[in-house]
Amino acid sequence: MSHSRHDADDDVASLACWLRFALTEGVGSDSGRRLLAAFGLPGQVLQTGRSMLEGVVSPRVAAALCKPPTATRQAYIEATLAWSALPGHRIVTLADPAYPQALLNIPDPPLLLYVNGDASLLQTDAVAVVGSRNATAQGRAHAELFSEELSRAGLTIVSGLALGIDAAAHAGGLRGPGSTVAVIGTGIDIVYPQRNRALAQQIAERGCVVSEYPLGTPPLAANFPRRNRIISGLARAVLVVEAAAQSGSLITARMAAEQGRDVFAIPGSIHAPLAKGCHQLIRQGAKLVETTRHILEELPQLQLRMEIVKSAPEATQSCLQDIVADDAPAALVMHAMGYDPVDADTLALRCGLDAARLAALLLILEMEGRIEVLPGARYRRLS
Repeated sequence: MSHSRHDADDDVASLACWLRFALTEGVGSDSGRRLLAAFGLPGQVLQTGRSMLEGVVSPRVAAALCKPPTATRQAYIEATLAWSALPGHRIVTLADPAYPQALLNIPDPPLLLYVNGDASLLQTDAVAVVGSRNATAQGRAHAELFSEELSRAGLTIVSGLALGIDAAAHAGGLRGPGSTVAVIGTGIDIVYPQRNRALAQQIAERGCVVSEYPLGTPPLAANFPRRNRIISGLARAVLVVEAAAQSGSLITARMAAEQGRDVFAIPGSIHAPLAKGCHQLIRQGAKLVETTRHILEELPQLQLRMEIVKSAPEATQSCLQDIVADDAPAALVMHAMGYDPVDADTLALRCGLDAARLAALLLILEMEGRIEVLPGARYRRLS
């Protein structure tokens, strides 16, 4: 057997352990993470004795982990593995390098993410756009326009695939390079509501659909407020477009604030029921916005990208002052970039520049508005 085949078999076996572990009754995101912290990866947890497991979880959960899967459960795991092997499908585990970094920083990240589409979008800078299912025509237009403009600025739009504001936000996100991520409250193989089936297909093809729920999970009411923590968790900020005084969007906004995300709200008429929730958020400290510029001023791309520069080698930072005074290297990079998106490695080869100097140059050009950063860490000139 070749090494690649052997590695693939190991990957499937590892994923099967993750599925068996996560599907065990009583194992949730909190208890699951405690078990992983205590004993290692799921394969090791499942081989741990019951008495040791009971030091971390209840006797009932420990007993469930020690039982071999039933024939029905094993068949379900096999069916899920078969789903994950299809093109565009992926199951991202908490230990996977592809697991979104932003979710690792929330209090209760899901153990597994079922993904249909471009999983790299889960790692991009994003803004969540949420609001009422029973939105007005003006609210839907606002959601679509704001989302399109934010997507054109290179930000991914995250929402929940519901009717109304969510659907408009996804449609707008798809019209820009930032694209869109739909976080759903059912199994990844179920579209809810059915009226958004065509939209869900477009998102799977050109964006990303993601769920923490196992295949076949129906649209249970309790799952939707819970999935909101992922919508806000994936995003740098949350924009609420229209919301009644008692609204699921306010749950998302509250979770965003608890996660340290910025919250924005679009105001409306004091007589409009769907403006009540937005006005409530503004009174509680959300930032009032009238244009996408108000959001981008609070979250400029410089601020979004600065973390990369801070974590880069000191050589990158030491180049900044030198470059500001000398535009010749910047002109070289602009010429080498051309007009098609290009990654930094390709640019470095074209320019003959070392990584530190190129990274500093790219930051300067981005600050000056001469280039933009696209998903997948690719760059495109704007002038």
